[in-house]
Amino acid sequence: MVSVIDDKERPRHPEKVANVSSPILRKPKWIRVKAPGSPVFAETRKIVRDNNLTTVCEEAGCPNIGECWSKRHATMMIMGDTCTRACAFCNVITGKPAALHGGEPSRVAEAVSKLGLKHVVITSVDRDDLEDGGAAHFASVISAIRAQSPETTIEVLTPDFLRKPGALEVVVAAKPDVFNHNLETVPGNYLKIRPGARYYHSIRLLDRVKELDPTMFTKSGIMVGLGEARNEVVQLMDDLRSADVDFMTIGQYLQPTRKHVAIDRFVTPEEFENFTTIGMSKGFLLVQSSPLTRSSHHAGEDFAKLQAARKYRHEAQKSAP
Repeated sequence: MVSVIDDKERPRHPEKVANVSSPILRKPKWIRVKAPGSPVFAETRKIVRDNNLTTVCEEAGCPNIGECWSKRHATMMIMGDTCTRACAFCNVITGKPAALHGGEPSRVAEAVSKLGLKHVVITSVDRDDLEDGGAAHFASVISAIRAQSPETTIEVLTPDFLRKPGALEVVVAAKPDVFNHNLETVPGNYLKIRPGARYYHSIRLLDRVKELDPTMFTKSGIMVGLGEARNEVVQLMDDLRSADVDFMTIGQYLQPTRKHVAIDRFVTPEEFENFTTIGMSKGFLLVQSSPLTRSSHHAGEDFAKLQAARKYRHEAQKSAP
């Protein structure tokens, strides 16, 4: 069943109502996932509901929600469920967001504690309506989690803080363990796919994180299947490495509704494996590249791999003649 925008109610994506409908392509066998339904999945959902939280797992229609929630892993989406941007690929609601809720940091921290998370990912909608883009709210959430679950490592997946001077510095000063900001696609696609963002601003954002704290892990991800050429992906890898980004994720774009941008093609598992090989040869500490790879998928396990890879590289450099 495909969800189509219903004009009888306020549409989820008002800016897409007039778009020409594109057919939803049948997924190849390598993208099929099991429907969620385990007892642990239900328990995770209850904790999310009881704490009145929003998750990107639900809002973005992530195909991995059954697997992740069955392991008590949920990616918290703070600052509401409504985004001020209108990216062509995204299923998050577009519109005018509500005011920030001062109790959200404590609710997020409580949910992290109840879920027993060793590693948590905190993301958000874009909040261009706020003077600091929501940076202080990110910092408050990080602080609340640290106070209640001091052993939990924290990964943030932030907006680009475009035209928000000083915002990035606030988030970095809060000391998340991983700073993630997704490029989403190659620069040639930005006008069509990510019109509210600027590719080189995002590269500079990631570069600036390392200037502020060279020890902080940085991460970025893209989708493929949006008409990009292989050489454009390889160039994007070089751009990320020029900003000293440690970790890159690459996954298949999946069209949420007929009104969203159409899939150009399904990239094969073999091509994803090739991207992993190329990326590792360029110096990333870690590359996760597969059809179902998403920014937060296996984030805890990947954080452990990042730590091990950095330690190995440092030891190798010390022993080098």
